[in-house]
Amino acid sequence: MNEEFVRWGTRLAAAEQIRSGVTTFADMYYFEDAVAEETKAAGMRGILGETFIDFPAPDNKSEAEMLAYTEKFLKRWQGDALIHAAPAPHSIYTCSKKTLQDAAALARKYHAPILIHMSEMKKEWDDSLKQNGMSPVQYMDSIGLLGPDVVGAHCIFVDEADRKTLAARGVGCTHNPSSNMMIASGVSPVPEMRAAGIAVGLGTDGPAGSNNDLDIMEEIDLAAKLAKISKHDPLALNAKAVVEMATIDGARALHMEKEIGSLETGKKADLILIGLDEPNAVPMFDVYAQVAYSLKGSDVQTVVIGGKVVMRDRKLLTINEHDVLQKAREYGKSVAASLGMQ
Repeated sequence: MNEEFVRWGTRLAAAEQIRSGVTTFADMYYFEDAVAEETKAAGMRGILGETFIDFPAPDNKSEAEMLAYTEKFLKRWQGDALIHAAPAPHSIYTCSKKTLQDAAALARKYHAPILIHMSEMKKEWDDSLKQNGMSPVQYMDSIGLLGPDVVGAHCIFVDEADRKTLAARGVGCTHNPSSNMMIASGVSPVPEMRAAGIAVGLGTDGPAGSNNDLDIMEEIDLAAKLAKISKHDPLALNAKAVVEMATIDGARALHMEKEIGSLETGKKADLILIGLDEPNAVPMFDVYAQVAYSLKGSDVQTVVIGGKVVMRDRKLLTINEHDVLQKAREYGKSVAASLGMQ
């Protein structure tokens, strides 16, 4: 993995996300300065987290390098209309207490968000109880990490005490149903988190290993159905709730509800136009049920981000899709060869 690889991957991801109606996304991992450049070029809004991790990474080989790179990254993008740069300590099991606290201190120095994996796996929960004497959420809270600038990915193993803590600290959570099912992580207690007052948004996770696409429309459908089947209750999470999770609650989870997430005077002009002429879209009785259960990413026709049209009538206007797909196929061959698949 190198910067050029990440640039082309970002272009591919931006194209796929725009096509399914995404205006704003959160990202974590490597060469995030390059991710920011490509995100901005695509006209998308990104909360982009440069990863802190306690082993050599493709872009930075030590914590000192991580701190220097991330501080430069934060300084460069401060005040940008589309790019919100962030430190992203990977997790409590890949970062020491010092690394977690250093990342949080840097974020708060620049009033930046913090992105982190949070209580995603049963092993993470068990190991934290053994090593720290408390749950992952309580450990993060005990070291001063949690606050209204934190976005926690997954939040699967969060008990009632954890939910109260997350709500009290104003932490946003992202629910990634496809990913959680694909790698058998578990089922996030989304109805209970919402009832506790936690802002829960929707995500796909990355297509490199825990999901194979970036189609948020699919996640809307799956989020509702996963809650229903896991609770044995068809009313556990209704259509309106999951559409909120993809829009205004997603904005709340990112702590950006004053700027995006709904069509209101004074907010950014983010909107999508969805066609209603395909067989799956006819007839329509309830708009929320239609969005949640019937419409697909391929039904999105036009996307406007911050007042700028980035896709009109299914044609991408900010990305050379032909070149991106061609390059992705080339990278696909080299990745397959490196794994002995050819």
